[in-house]
Parts: sequence; C-alpha cells; structure tokens
Amino acid sequence: MVAADLQPRLAADADSLAWGRVRAALRAETGDSLFDTWLAPLALIGCEGETVRLAAPSAFLADWVGGQYTDKLRQHWAAQRPGSRRIALVVQAVPSAPTSQHAVQPALETSGPLPVEARYSFDSFIVGKSNELAYNAAMTVAEAGPVGFNPLFLHGPTGLGKTHLMHAIGNAVMARQPDARVAYMSAEKFMVEFLAAMRAKDTISFKQRLRSVDLLMIDDVQFIAGKESTQEEFFHTMNEIIGAGKRLVITADRSPQNLEGIQDRILSRMAWGLVADINPADYELRLNILHAKLAGMAQRVVVPDEVIEFLARKITANVRELEGALNRVVAYAALVGQAVTLEFTRETLADLLRAHEKKLTIDEIQRKVAEHYGLKMQDFLSARRAREVARPRQLAMYLAKKLTPRSLPEIGRRFGGRDHTTVMHAVKRIEELRATDREIDADVVLLTRLLDA
Repeated sequence: MVAADLQPRLAADADSLAWGRVRAALRAETGDSLFDTWLAPLALIGCEGETVRLAAPSAFLADWVGGQYTDKLRQHWAAQRPGSRRIALVVQAVPSAPTSQHAVQPALETSGPLPVEARYSFDSFIVGKSNELAYNAAMTVAEAGPVGFNPLFLHGPTGLGKTHLMHAIGNAVMARQPDARVAYMSAEKFMVEFLAAMRAKDTISFKQRLRSVDLLMIDDVQFIAGKESTQEEFFHTMNEIIGAGKRLVITADRSPQNLEGIQDRILSRMAWGLVADINPADYELRLNILHAKLAGMAQRVVVPDEVIEFLARKITANVRELEGALNRVVAYAALVGQAVTLEFTRETLADLLRAHEKKLTIDEIQRKVAEHYGLKMQDFLSARRAREVARPRQLAMYLAKKLTPRSLPEIGRRFGGRDHTTVMHAVKRIEELRATDREIDADVVLLTRLLDA
C-alpha cells in the first residue's frame, strides 16, 4: 500500500506525464508553428477532480487558447486521464519560471497565488522622454548602496509601464541578492489580506510578514481610497519600512496631490520621497516599442514598416494596447496563413481602430488626392473621362470606401451624383491595378499614410 504522504506526489507525477503526452499529441496535430505560438507557453498547474488547470502567461493568450483549443485540450486530456471534463485557464506566470532567485515573490504566505512576472526586466523596458525619469529612479532603487529618496512613487495612466518597472526592480534586486526578501502586491490585495487577518484576529502575523521584507512594492494605491482601517495599517507599514531603512515603491494612476479619499498624512509620506510620472509615449517611443516587441516574438512574421508606422500613429492610448494590437495582427496572420499588409491590419483591428480613428471625411480624401495629382476638387465632380482625371477619381472613391464608413450610394453622390455601381467598379478596378501596377499601389500606400496622419 502506498503511504498516504506519497499519494499526492505520485498523483502529481502522473499528471505531469499525462501533460507531456497531451503536449506531444497537440504538437503532432497542430504542427510546430501553431503549437509553439499558442500551446507551448501553457503550463500545468494541477488536476482537481474533473478540472485540469493550466497557466497562460497573458490574458491575450488565455483568451485565444480558450476560444480555439479548449475542445482539443479536453479531448486529449480525457484520453490520458479519464474523468477530465473541464479545462480552466489561469493567467499567471508558468510554474516553470525561476521563482526562487529571479522573481518577485508573493508578499504573504497565507495569500493566494500572485502573478510572478519574471519576464519583466529593465532590459525589456523601452525608454523614451516620457518615462526616462521613472526608469532612472527605478534603476536607482534596484541598485546596491544608499538611495537618496524613499519611497519611490510612480504615477501615470494605466498601461504605460508602472507595473513593468516595479517587477523589474524586484527581479533586479533578487538577481543581485538572492536571499533578499522582496514583496509585490496590489493595494487591493493588501486590503483584502488585512481585512482577512482582522477577521481571523491575526493582524500581528500580517504585520510581521509584510514589514520584515527588504523591498515592498504596492501597486495601484488609489484603490484604498475611502478605506479607513486599511489606510491606518498602510500608514504604519510605510513608516515601519522607511524607518527600518528598507525600500518602498508605490504606484498610482495620479500624483499624490491629486489622489482623493486618502489621508493627508499618507499623501505627505508618499510625496516625501521621489515622485516620478510616466506620460503617454510619443510617436518615436511607440515605434521603438513595436520594433522591440516584434523582435522578441517567437512567431516570426514579416511585418512591413508601413504597418508598424500605422500602428504607432493610430494606437496612442497606452503601451499595453499598442502591444496587444501587434500581437493580434501577428496571431491572426499566422492562423489564417495571410501576409501582414496595411489592409489586413485595418480589417483585423477594425473594432479597435474605430475607437481611435478621427472622423475622416470624403472631402478630406478628395482634397488630398487632388493635391497629390495636381487636380482641382471640381474635377472629381465633373463628367470628364480623361485618364488623368478618371484614374485619380477612381482612386479617391476606393479610399473613401476603404477609409470611411460611408455607403456606396453616399460615396457616389459625393462624386457628382454618380451611381453606386460606378463606385463598385472604381473599387474593383483599383484593387486590380494594385496587384499589377507598382505606381498605383505606391500611390495608394502613400495617400493612406497621409490621410491616417
């Protein structure tokens, strides 16, 4: 009979072997390219009853695998482990990530698993004018020796790299000093754990575990606004960390002066250190981020410069959304076996672009095309059929159809009251010419770029 304390270990070993066979079957079924892109990053967390729990390193990958491969995963797991009927995808770093020496650890032993983002480093953070101060300050905190400020307070809108810098600090400290105690947690998690400790009448353990670290990082501190008991504990934790000469990093979506619902003494303490803002990336930085992201992708897909430039112009809200847009384009191209072109990118990101696009008008298109070809706006409305007028008119109709939501009849009316079939013919003709006439194709690319700008 197997000893009771060995049974869980043997069960885990059996599950690991089953996972290896499932992966092999999936690779054979999907092919190396798709497997390496979508399934290789997954890792087995464990099996509980009918549920197989898998870790995915990002929400994007979890969503895609959940939509495309759940049935295959369930089928192969059922073959290896009868009774497996459900696949649960959890967004967290894969268990194989080196957590003991090179990753930020969860702050509390009693807390549930927190994301361990070992992939975030200073090397992978793209620096520009908008984030240079924050980057340099984070590097200073991560280095050995005295730091002239404490805490470091990073602030800026979501998706600009605050959390990336926090994990980079933690990972750099752990790499330099493997026995260092580093804790990362969101302010919301701080609140939940503290309230749980209060209910369990064990706040002393909570305080000891949290205040004994060498580096404490609290993300999104704005979420404790209005939570008086949590703020009381947070204030004393700050004082203990700073007073003991330990390092403290805090982030928020606003500067301390603009945070509402937080005690003045906490705001004063946070502003006492170095306050560094991270602003939205400018066009040059967005370009650099996209090129770096593309270079680091496992899936090798050719993305033309015009597509990179298009994304850098259009997706301006935050870095996370920018990188997500590139991920989506590359992923779709790999799945459907198409080349990445400007038109393919537009179609793939249609919903996202609608939220960012300025309202391009047919008048603007006519004006830009007329300027390019040395014509007058009136030429597009006239009955002239000379090639030097007809072809630019067709091209302007084509762009109006591709770049605006206007219907064919409406476009026809804006071109001198022409019928919708005329617009259809113009669109078809330009599409044909783009495949055979390099000059026409270059004109379309250039005009599209000018209109996008």
